[in-house]
Order: sequence, then structure tokens, then C-alpha cells
Amino acid sequence: MNNEKEGRVPFFKSSKGEYLVLLQFLIIAAFILLPPWNPFPSADFVANTETFRFTVLAACGVIAMLFGGLGVFNLGKNLTPLPYPVDHNEFVQTGVYRIVRHPLYSSQLFAGFGWAIFTLSLSHLLLLVAAFLFFSYKADKEELWLKERHPEYAEYAKRVKKFIPFVY
Repeated sequence: MNNEKEGRVPFFKSSKGEYLVLLQFLIIAAFILLPPWNPFPSADFVANTETFRFTVLAACGVIAMLFGGLGVFNLGKNLTPLPYPVDHNEFVQTGVYRIVRHPLYSSQLFAGFGWAIFTLSLSHLLLLVAAFLFFSYKADKEELWLKERHPEYAEYAKRVKKFIPFVY
């Protein structure tokens, strides 16, 4: 039977962004499975930057865990894997949402950045750029829906950065 005739819409035609969730999981899987590719650094450079690279990885890991954990905690009953807000959605701008609008996306970007720097992987850095563009698109779509439900969201978006506190 045809799903559209029954009233069900295929996920890739859905109006709640299910396809974006699928793409997000594919990006995460690609990041995990992608082999590091670092054609430029010499063995001396790799050895001499090990402490710095580990420090960046650790700092990004802590930020990722804080943003992810606090984001989930602060959202509470508003949490959904979809970019489309749940029906009982409340506008959350407390906790970690005071410093970034999308801490769950930020957490993934910080973790990816830390790994790309630690491994000096050009392949992961390029995928991170694609992930950044993807999350920016997904966040913009989500924000359109949030502005429809919460007119004050526009002012919040002017005050609070999207992914990186005080930067972007």
C-alpha cells in the first residue's frame, strides 16, 4: 500500500525533520568510521605537539560532555531527537542555554574538533566542516519553528550565540 494514501508520509518528506536526524546519525557514524588522514605533519611535529593535542582533546571533551549533559538536563521534558519542537514545548533559556542556543549540537562539534586536532586528521577536519554546515542548517530550521511558537525567541537569538559561546 502507498503510505501517502494511508495518511502516513515517508520520513524524507516529513515536515518535522526526521531526515535531518538520519543525516546527523550518518555524519556521526562517518566520523567514527573515517580513518585519520594526516599527510602533512612530520614525525617530529607529531611528537612535539602531543601534549598540546592531548590538552585540546581533553578540553574539548570536557566542554562536549558539559554542553551535552547540561543541554539534556536543562531541556528536560522538551527533549526530542527531532528539530521540530514537541507539542508541550516550553521556551528554555536557562542553564547552558544562557550561553549557547544549541548545546547538543555544540557538544558534537567540540568533540569532533578535539578529535581532529588530536589525530591531526585532515579527513576528520573536512568532515567537521561539513558537520558544522549541517548543524547550522538544522539549527536554522529548528529556530524557524521555535520563533513560530515563541515570538521572544528572536530577541534571545540576538543575545545568545548559536554554537560557540561569545563567538558564533
